[in-house]
Amino acid sequence: MITEDDIVSESQRKFNLLDYSTEKMKTFFLEHGEKPFRAVQLIKWIHQQGVADFDQMTNLSKSLRTELQKIAEVRPPEVVTEQLSSDGTCKWLLRLEDGNCIEVVFIPESTRGTLCISSQVGCALDCTFCSTARQGFNRNLSVAEIIGQLWVAKNLLQKHPTEERVISNVVFMGMGEPLLNYNNVIDTIHLMLDDNAYGLSKRRVTVSTSGVVPALERLTDTVDIALAVSLHAPNNELRNKLVPLNNKYPIEVLLKACNRFLDKKAARERITMEYVLLDGVNDSDEHAYQLIKILKNTPSKINLIPFNPFPETRYKCSSQKRINRFHDILASAGVITMKRKTRGDDIDAACGQLAGKVNDKSKRESHFIRIEKNL
Repeated sequence: MITEDDIVSESQRKFNLLDYSTEKMKTFFLEHGEKPFRAVQLIKWIHQQGVADFDQMTNLSKSLRTELQKIAEVRPPEVVTEQLSSDGTCKWLLRLEDGNCIEVVFIPESTRGTLCISSQVGCALDCTFCSTARQGFNRNLSVAEIIGQLWVAKNLLQKHPTEERVISNVVFMGMGEPLLNYNNVIDTIHLMLDDNAYGLSKRRVTVSTSGVVPALERLTDTVDIALAVSLHAPNNELRNKLVPLNNKYPIEVLLKACNRFLDKKAARERITMEYVLLDGVNDSDEHAYQLIKILKNTPSKINLIPFNPFPETRYKCSSQKRINRFHDILASAGVITMKRKTRGDDIDAACGQLAGKVNDKSKRESHFIRIEKNL
């Protein structure tokens, strides 16, 4: 049983149980003299039911509930603002305990509801066409801060009983590079896939990366989910400018890692290659033909994304005529190609527009080197 020695004063930090996967929750209870099956009960209350008040967890004994209140809590990020787009897209600004803010977006569609979540406060990479990158970088998000985005969104969406607003898909495409926060992202994914928590299908959880190859290699051997790669250019010279990480891991190295990912996951057929179309930069016929060539041996589907402008950017979105032409060249070569419809741009919730509120206190290069050593 939990003893008096475990009880901390109110002025001390309590354990945030959003930080705990099922296995870590079992360890937590064992360390406090409780049976490990309590972990499953608690995970269900927190994540399936969205309950944060221990008094409502009626299949726990009253004494255990009282003792949990003394040492633990369910502490999600704070909702600062909620914005609703004319197309139904919803964006929340969430405040973290250190004052930084992140953004999370829900995109409703006829057959699914997609939640776009953040993995870092800002971003340590410096992709030139991304608003998030301009905000600088502060730190990685904890498991509680990542899964807390899903917890908050699910609870808020359930307050709309007249609408079908179910989260069926989660994409790590918000602020930050997920594979530079590898351990916390993996622990979060395990919670998302856990039948006692959110029970999401492995095909409906997508990690998007700019190409952190060592972490991608680890991901391949660790968890079975969907993968999206922020490609945005068909050759190294151009990608070096748009996605500076390419100087470290050029396209041929990245695609080799992608092919290994596909080989390891026999049930998976294709990787989504994300390609933001920038007027006069990466949208010519020649670029399309180069893209076909480099992806010839990598099973892929290409997601063409209209560029969403932000203040002081030097880029413009390709014309619809040019987007259609680029699409037709790829499609005529047998490449599965989609044109993403811009959603939520009237509330700055579209791809590449998330900014949040970041206290930029860490140089990107030094952070990247520090993280890379641990991959």
